Amino acid sequence: MKKEINILMLEDDTADVELTPHTLNSGRLSAALTLVASRETFLEELEHHAPDLLLLDYYVPGFDWLSALEAARERAPHIPAIFVTGTLGEEVVIEMLKSGATDYVLKTRLSRLVPAVQRAMREAGVRNERKRAEDKLRRSLEQLRALSVYLQYVREDERIRISRQVHDELGQALTGLKMDLYWLTSRLPKKFRTVHDKTKAMSAHIDATIQTVRRIATELRPGILDDLGLVAAIEWHAQEFQKRTAIECVVTSDLKDPILDQDLNTAFFRIFQETLTNIIRHAQATRVEVHLQQEESTLVLEVKDNGRGISETELNDTRSIGVLGMRERAALLQGELQITGVPGQGTTVTVRIPLVRGPQNNEREHEDTHRRRPRHSPAWFEADTGRRV
Repeated sequence: MKKEINILMLEDDTADVELTPHTLNSGRLSAALTLVASRETFLEELEHHAPDLLLLDYYVPGFDWLSALEAARERAPHIPAIFVTGTLGEEVVIEMLKSGATDYVLKTRLSRLVPAVQRAMREAGVRNERKRAEDKLRRSLEQLRALSVYLQYVREDERIRISRQVHDELGQALTGLKMDLYWLTSRLPKKFRTVHDKTKAMSAHIDATIQTVRRIATELRPGILDDLGLVAAIEWHAQEFQKRTAIECVVTSDLKDPILDQDLNTAFFRIFQETLTNIIRHAQATRVEVHLQQEESTLVLEVKDNGRGISETELNDTRSIGVLGMRERAALLQGELQITGVPGQGTTVTVRIPLVRGPQNNEREHEDTHRRRPRHSPAWFEADTGRRV
């Protein structure tokens, strides 16, 4: 059974008011027609009883076609509008269609009305379906973005927790082991030279293991980032990068206040880490210049190398997970990341993130003095995992 079409008709001519419903019924079109003849009643119907289709006259007293169409587009832009009117010039017809009319039918050729209505309803159905698909896609993207935010914070929380446990628990255990070994060595007779040599080797091995534990804990979450701020952390990581790779890395900064909020510190530092990793893997560079500065209310990090220069193909490669992750980190804080490459002259990575962001982004509360997570986790995520966050 076909759905009845609710039609709102703006018409003040009595003869046309009678003829139009007859034409629709003759075409076996299931329609419920509401007739109005003034601006006030037209706007009231639009406001309280949104129709499926509009049939508009070119002019009713005090209300011309353009005013009627603008009012309809303002209140119900998705409703198709067909003009049913007398003889029109070509320029007027073109202006109607440009203004948003779906079609027009001359009163002298009302046989076209039913096909015009059917076509308008088909096109409206396609548009509505497309809009529903776009809304569904947008909601899916919003959910993915919310999940990405949540996972970013969970990952950083996990890094902090593991770093603390590795540094404190393993470090303390190894220090205690070294003290026990020293105690044992001090009580061994000096004539057991072989045993003394072995304990010295064990002590040196414990020292090396302690340094490894510190390095692992620092790589998971450098304490300098939280204690001394972003500039100090970037300078430290640049020095470590230069030691490991022999690539010269120069850091300059105009930042007056190096202690930023945890979100900014983490985002910039992780993007910087990933940038240096990409330079090691792909750039073939011998020098890296890093500059951190504040431009009004925006923090800007620029990393430039003198390598081979990233190509357009590499930039657009969807398999470049590292670059996608960098862009996502910046986007989560309403920022942007730009990568430009010049063949044979190097690549420049520029990150811009506002210092003051909108309240809709990344609202969080402290669990304790170190750990944070989103205040408002998506309901769909909580429902799926059964976990209260």
